[in-house]
Amino acid sequence: MLRLAALLLACLLVAGFSSWPGLAASHAAHLVAPDGASPLLPQARLEAAYARLPHRSGYVATASGVPLFWRALDPGDYRMDYAWTRPPSEAAPLEVHLDFQSPVATGAAPRGTVVLLHGWMMDGGSLLPWSLALAQAGYRTITLDLRNHGRSGAAPSGYGTREAADVVDAVAALRARGEVVGPLSVFGVSYGAATALFAATDPHLAAHRIVALESFAHAGGAIRAMVPHMLADDTGDWQARLTRRWLRWRVDAATLDTAIVQAGAMLDLPLDEIDVGAALTRVPGCVLLIHGRADRHVPVAHGRALAAAAPRARYLELAGEDHLSLPMQLDLLLPTVVNWLDAPTCPARARVAPAKA
Repeated sequence: MLRLAALLLACLLVAGFSSWPGLAASHAAHLVAPDGASPLLPQARLEAAYARLPHRSGYVATASGVPLFWRALDPGDYRMDYAWTRPPSEAAPLEVHLDFQSPVATGAAPRGTVVLLHGWMMDGGSLLPWSLALAQAGYRTITLDLRNHGRSGAAPSGYGTREAADVVDAVAALRARGEVVGPLSVFGVSYGAATALFAATDPHLAAHRIVALESFAHAGGAIRAMVPHMLADDTGDWQARLTRRWLRWRVDAATLDTAIVQAGAMLDLPLDEIDVGAALTRVPGCVLLIHGRADRHVPVAHGRALAAAAPRARYLELAGEDHLSLPMQLDLLLPTVVNWLDAPTCPARARVAPAKA
């Protein structure tokens, strides 16, 4: 869900679509599957980083025939050096510094395995800082490229539902290969967080901990909130500003509703019926929900709705954090996440956010 606006901006003046039905159909097509990768994804830098890292990678096939790409890092002392700077505009790339050294093997068995799931228009590499940080904390980490993302195959999107079935199949295959060792946890961001929650309802996954950052509660509602927010941004060059102003004039609530209905019909999956909260009530493992109070891509009301749907889940709400900044807060969130993964039983429910350093 993170870069839906990039899809909309790609419809520059929506050439050839002068009628309202045509405009809705154009948007619906972009809602069906991501059109490439987010401009915020520093692909070349990530690939250069992985070239320096000892890791394993490959493909597993799902029951629906989708090849999923995975990468695994083993525990070790990576001497990770990480920092990031918030850009003045949400449309600008995040300024991220990430460095590390060849890991010093500890010889100890992993404390468990963490499968990491990325957001819309991202891929597993986008979670490299979290992969490294958790590996440095003693876990084996495995990133998956979800269907229609990264190196994985194309298939009908499921807004977390079909992707969840893929994750369950991938974990089963990786278990059979010996890649999943110890207790399994799943860590997801945005679209990946919703996927993690849907996957956790399947007892075959056997995940004892779920960490879900900034998940949407309902797919249709998240789209209705995100699109107007992204079109309201008046930063960038004159072409970007002109495009957004033109789209603000053309895209009203009725047009967006029509696009959501049409996209659901194309996917044979009504987007307004994708209810992550209902799935959350069926998750047997311990769930940690984290949301930024300043999130306008997936507003904090989604996080609060999920928390209300699952009284046993722990919910943390961080003031001042938005959809882009929240996943970057490793220094702030890592101790909380590690404590959550290590707890022998589900910690007591709490709504208190960790203090800022």
